[in-house]
Amino acid sequence: MPHADHPSALQSFDSLAASLGGRRPAVFLDYDGTLTPIVARPDLAVLDPETRAAVAALAQRCPVAVVSGRDLDDVRGLVGIDTLVYAGSHGYDMRGPGLRTQIGLEYVPALDAAEADLRAKLAGVPGVLVERKRFAIAVHTRQADPAAKPAVAEAVRAVVAAHADLRLTGGKEIHELRPNLPWDKGRAVLALIDALGLRDAVPLYLGDDETDEDAFRALDGRGIGVRVMDTPGPTAAGWSLRDPAEVRAFLERLTEYIGQFTGR
Repeated sequence: MPHADHPSALQSFDSLAASLGGRRPAVFLDYDGTLTPIVARPDLAVLDPETRAAVAALAQRCPVAVVSGRDLDDVRGLVGIDTLVYAGSHGYDMRGPGLRTQIGLEYVPALDAAEADLRAKLAGVPGVLVERKRFAIAVHTRQADPAAKPAVAEAVRAVVAAHADLRLTGGKEIHELRPNLPWDKGRAVLALIDALGLRDAVPLYLGDDETDEDAFRALDGRGIGVRVMDTPGPTAAGWSLRDPAEVRAFLERLTEYIGQFTGR
């Protein structure tokens, strides 16, 4: 059941639509846990054809961007819709029709060094996956022995402490090292709104993880946040959906709604 403070964006769709005030939305979508279920390994998070079709149909009626912690080329290949805008690595790497922006290129050498340190420290820990991205390093612990996870976290903190150019963030069974810059999904979404000329649109952001809270907070008072969560929890989003299946249904409903007043 949806939490009273975060009503279902699907069950209470008419109320959410009313908050648009007749204006066109600009939709920003996380990938893992939002468009696809959370899985044991990143390579298993494959977008199903029905959800891809729902995203493509929505993109015919309003601007759509995918904002992901994955590398830009990775998430772009997984979604497979060329007309979308993509923000990879939590917005450090953005590309779309007429758009190309990279933030933090000067931090790549620090990431290279930290990656070597992490692989050396964690090589003997079964189930731990060190995933290098262009602008981040993710340490996945979902398949690790629970008893080993505190030591993994300590090893990651030690590496971050040795590299002042980097900072540590977290998420669901993940430790992530990023450039030590004031940049996140929220700032990336605001930058995209300006770069794409979307100031007259209502930004609508869907995400499921701690990193998405930056976007919910950035849009507070000027847009709509929808947190994907199977059980109620604290969030800066005003609305909720339970899982990627509900996300797909919501996107389909939103596409129908926009069609009613755009004539497309």
